[in-house]
Amino acid sequence: MSMCHYNVQNDKIMDLTQKFGKRIVFERAKRDLTQEQLAEMADLSRTAITSIERAKTSATLETVEKLAKALGYEPHELLIFKNLEI
Repeated sequence: MSMCHYNVQNDKIMDLTQKFGKRIVFERAKRDLTQEQLAEMADLSRTAITSIERAKTSATLETVEKLAKALGYEPHELLIFKNLEI
């Protein structure tokens, strides 16, 4: 794998991580929840929520599932960014 391809792929992953983080901030704010409240609802730590929202870490599939359930979505719905102002 060339270094150029690797960098492009990393940029796409980072873009997705950032979009997902912004989506979680949007959904949490829409429900007037604190990070701590969402963390409790999703059985995650507040630190995990902070890291995801700031795009410091990528959410695992298990975490996406927990967040989706806490927010009333199917997991795939949290990954739809089209027409969402975030």
